[in-house]
Amino acid sequence: MRFPALVESFRARLLLLLALMLGLTLGIQYYFNLRTVKNNAKMIIEQEKAIMTGIALGLDSLRSEKYLYEIIGRVKDPLLDNKNVRVKNILVVDDSGNVIDSLQREYSPRQSGDNPTQYVQFQDLQLPPLRSAVQYTGENEQLPAWIPPPTSADFGAAGAIYFPVDTNNGRRFIIVVLDSANILTNVFERQATRSALYTLGVLFVTTLVTGYFIWRFTRPVKELSTAARKVAGGNFNVQVASERRDEMGTLAAAFNEMTAKLGRARELETQLHQAEKGAVVGRLAAAIAHEIRNPLNYINLTLDHLRSSFAPADPSKRTTFVRLTDQLKAEVARINRHISDFLKYSRPSKLELQDLDIRAAAEDALRLVEVRASECGIETRIEQDGTLPHVLADRESLRSVFTNLVINAVEAIDGAVGSVSIRLSNTDQNSVKVEVIDTGRGISPDDISKVFEPYFSTKETGTGLGLAIVKKAIDDHGGTISVASKEGSGTTFTIILPAREKGHGTQKHTGS
Repeated sequence: MRFPALVESFRARLLLLLALMLGLTLGIQYYFNLRTVKNNAKMIIEQEKAIMTGIALGLDSLRSEKYLYEIIGRVKDPLLDNKNVRVKNILVVDDSGNVIDSLQREYSPRQSGDNPTQYVQFQDLQLPPLRSAVQYTGENEQLPAWIPPPTSADFGAAGAIYFPVDTNNGRRFIIVVLDSANILTNVFERQATRSALYTLGVLFVTTLVTGYFIWRFTRPVKELSTAARKVAGGNFNVQVASERRDEMGTLAAAFNEMTAKLGRARELETQLHQAEKGAVVGRLAAAIAHEIRNPLNYINLTLDHLRSSFAPADPSKRTTFVRLTDQLKAEVARINRHISDFLKYSRPSKLELQDLDIRAAAEDALRLVEVRASECGIETRIEQDGTLPHVLADRESLRSVFTNLVINAVEAIDGAVGSVSIRLSNTDQNSVKVEVIDTGRGISPDDISKVFEPYFSTKETGTGLGLAIVKKAIDDHGGTISVASKEGSGTTFTIILPAREKGHGTQKHTGS
């Protein structure tokens, strides 16, 4: 795999992110640990320097015959003032146990007037266990009585160390008093706590950063999941963003291709279903035409013969006889019309295409319902927006389309006052739009998607083929038809027909 493709890989970027976060965390932790080690080493060195400074101050006191609290005031190094240093006091004691000097002024000798100098006795001080700073090699070395015998002390416990020094005035002992090492332990604990807090802070920040990037990386997965649920619900128009160049982009592109193929498969399935319906209708229509039309013609002719030759002489009976024969002929005509609808829908269309004025076809359709509309108080009108180009269409087929639509519109008003209008407009130079608008009862939302399906009808006596034949005729002309309706507020059927191209004349066209 080439390096650019590797960098664009979803898995590679996720691994790089995790490696970066791990390296950053370890690097910061190493930095703080290194700082802690340096601080601890510095503190240990300061402890050693403090002890050496205490001994040096004691020696300086013996040489200069000045008190320690006076000498330390001139020392520039403030080491002994550090609260983290274990050195708490420095004493200079003679062989008799007299404290002849101390960092703490209350332990220093007192002299008033001619009175002899008063010394604080070492034995009177409350000090931690005392031990020697060095090991003497002489076996007969005698220590002063005020120095207690050596005792074992725990490591890091409070204590005092003495260091003997021979002077012109006799032996002196420099004693450095040390506090417990717990102060160092507390400092180390605070440093460890601070380091742990820093580590937690770094981990928190890296967790937030990692979470943010993982959320960004996995967002396409959520989008795909949502889109998959929509597809499972039957919506095959769902598309997801596929601009990414990693595995998620490839998956999104494959998903989009899959939904497009599913949509095409659904369309093919619908077309196949319609074709199967058409085949069934064709076989049924052929059988009906063969088995029923001949008897119907015989019945119709017989009714004519009965009415002309066997009508009763009595006027009242003759009227009843004529009315009954007319009703029989009307029923025969209705059956014959249903057969014609079956045949018209099932057989391939043979269109005689010619140059037609769309307004003239609309006026012919309205003329058929003018009488009935007038009786019911329904207004009919044609509205035209601008000059319309002619269309190349079959006259009878187009008139059948408009007739079906306006008859349905009048019946939808159901005898109430309303209006039926045909609106003609020019969408562009290549097509003509025809809208058939009524103010009738409308179509329910559950039925509006089924109005063009064969055999679907809301009328008790309807065959359900009227609008199916309309759609088939429009499809055969290369146009489209759609419906918009609100229950209780009327319905609008919109037809888009291609305009006649220049140079086209009359021709035959066989539809499927």
